[in-house]
Parts: sequence; structure tokens; C-alpha cells
Amino acid sequence: MWDTLWTNAHIATMDPEEPGRQPYGAIRDGAIAVEGDRIAWVGRMKHLPGKPETLATHVRDARGRWITPGLVDCHTHLVYGGNRAREFELRLEGASYEEIAKAGGGIISTVKATRAALEEELLESASIRLEQLLSEGVTTVEIKSGYGLDTETELKMLRVARRLGEQHAVTVKTTFLGAHALPPEYKDRADDYIDLVCSEMLPAAAEEGLADAVDAFCEGIAFSPEQTEKLFQAAARYGIPVKLHADQLSDLNGAGLAAKYHALSADHLEYTNEDAAKAMGKAGTVAVLLPGAFYFLRETKFPPMEAFREHGVDIALATDSNPGSSPVTSLLLMLNMACTLFRMTPEDALAGITRNGAKALGLGDHVGTLTVGKQADFVLWDVEEPAELAYRFGHNPCAGVVHAGHVVR
Repeated sequence: MWDTLWTNAHIATMDPEEPGRQPYGAIRDGAIAVEGDRIAWVGRMKHLPGKPETLATHVRDARGRWITPGLVDCHTHLVYGGNRAREFELRLEGASYEEIAKAGGGIISTVKATRAALEEELLESASIRLEQLLSEGVTTVEIKSGYGLDTETELKMLRVARRLGEQHAVTVKTTFLGAHALPPEYKDRADDYIDLVCSEMLPAAAEEGLADAVDAFCEGIAFSPEQTEKLFQAAARYGIPVKLHADQLSDLNGAGLAAKYHALSADHLEYTNEDAAKAMGKAGTVAVLLPGAFYFLRETKFPPMEAFREHGVDIALATDSNPGSSPVTSLLLMLNMACTLFRMTPEDALAGITRNGAKALGLGDHVGTLTVGKQADFVLWDVEEPAELAYRFGHNPCAGVVHAGHVVR
């Protein structure tokens, strides 16, 4: 017998290989069975191999709700100290993102607050933000470091991220982002700082098993392609996959560099050129779009959506939850923004926070679709159609969450 059988559900499997596939990989009047922490069966109610009560220890009635895979937020900066509401005011008064950064604001202001914060303080504030994501059906989240910019604080942030995964019903993937900005003590010495990241910070994170991936900010106000490549080569020596903040403010061919190193993802991508998009498609590097940051910074340069589609680049979405450019903790809002701003379809947007979000974290074989053998992460929704998740904003129709086979909400 299965442990649990969920009946009377409409199931958006998001599985592109679903036989006779319908939009969203939909199975109407369906059921999904869980054994341990895995999906054991999924299909139409009429195809169950017996009466529900004879098949599972526990039978739960979904009451006609839709079930989707657990949501995946594949790019966040949830762990940090302080806030940057004053910078929000400055931008509205006319200052640019680059001007604020060069004046000692931006990332550096968050670095100061994060360095000063105790680990327990960071854990408490990040837990509040994480719970807001979980309330909307997020079951997998990536959390980056990058607001320490010294070995002690970077490791502190990564430890907090690991603890969040232990204390909450969510799968946490950690990303070391030591190359996020140049700390004040290394002003005008970016090469020296990259040497520190590669020779001290990254080895320390690897030794403690704190980094599931390595990331960098490749941009004129951050690090050059050459400096980024040096970090990628160091990550390869430790067998850690890479990701990249790429082409957000200018085209430095960051996406092409990410593809060269078979990065899990390249993120932001407003200025990505077509050759880089083509390289991403060949490398299997996921394009992670961050509509919250696009909106908050009032960007006007759109990511090359047609180039991504033409070259077979999988597109994921994420909150980019951070204090400076995307202080958002609603992944559902990102669905609406992606459809409205980037003209994605509701189905493609939902794939961006399930199947493709999982791939962007190297978890495509484990979560992201409702497929037999994958981890039993799924969400029940009080909606009439899956498109309603993207259509409505400021509304949370989440009616239940299952993570690793356990009902957690």
C-alpha cells in the first residue's frame, strides 16, 4: 500500500514528456500517490488499480483543487542585515543604481549591516522572509551569500542559509557569491580581492560543505569577465557548479561566459546578445529572469525573449529577493510580472518557477514536475484553472503544501 493517496484533483504535472500531453501537462479528475518522500503514482482516477481505500494507508480528498509541483525560487538573497528604503527614495529623486553604488551605497551598505549582525539576528530576519515565500507554495529555494565580502561573514551567511533549511519545511540550495561587489578595504584592488575569494573564501566554504554553487556579479560596477573566469576556474577545481549575474546593466558577454563553463544558469540577462543566447542553448544553461528587479529599477531594456526561444534556452523565473533591487517575497507576483512585462504565457511562467527553476539549481531530476520517482513536493490551489496563478496578483490561493511527502501547510 502507498502511504498517502490524494484523490479528486486536477493535476498540472508540468511534465513535458506526459503521454498525450495537455497544456500544463494537465490530468483532470486525477490522483497522486506518495510513498515515503517520493511520488509513487500519478494519473486519472479512473485508472487507479483499485478502490482508493484499498491502495493507501491515508486517503485525502483534494476536493477538486488543482495540484502543481512545489514552487522553486531559484535566485534569492534572503540572508542580510538592515534595509535600503532610503536608497529607494534616492532613486525616485533621480539617482541611478550605479551612482548610489559608487557613492558607497548599494551592496556595500548592506555589507556593513550584515557584518555587524549576529548569526541569530540574520537567522531571525531571514526566517520571516522565507516564511512569506513558503506561504505561497515554495518548497525549494536558493539562498546566496554575497553581503559579507570577507571570509568570516560569507561563511556566517552560508551557515544561516543551511540552518534555514534545517528549521523550515523547504529544500535550501546555497550559493557562494563572494564576488558580489568590491569591499571598501579593497578599493581599486579588484584583482587582489578576487585572489582572496579564490584562495581563501571559496576553499573555506568548500571545506565546510557550505556551497552548492558559486556565483559572481559580472558587470562594470562589479567584476570583469577575466576576473569572473578566474573564479569559475577555481570553482571547477573544487567540483562546484557555477551560476552568474550576467548582462544586467551592459553586455559584457557574461551569458556567453556562463555558457562556456556550462553554468547552471545565467541570471538577469537584459543586455544578452544573440550569440550568447545561442551558446546558452547549446550548453543547457538556464536563463533566469528576475522581473522584480526589472520592475523595481524601472528598467526599459528587455531580455532577448525571442532569441532564448529560438535557441532552445529554458527560461526560469525567481524573486531575486534582496534589500536593494528586489525587496519582494512573493514568487506568485513574479508570475504576473513575467507575463505582463516579458509577455510570457501563464504556462511558460509556471514552468519557470517549477520545472525550469529546478533545472537552474541542478535539481531537474529530483523536483519541478509531478513525475513518478521524484520527490513528493506539491501544492494544492483554490483556483479554477492554472492560468489563474499568473492572472491574479496580490492574492494567495494556496490551500495546502506537501514537502518530501509530508503535509506542511
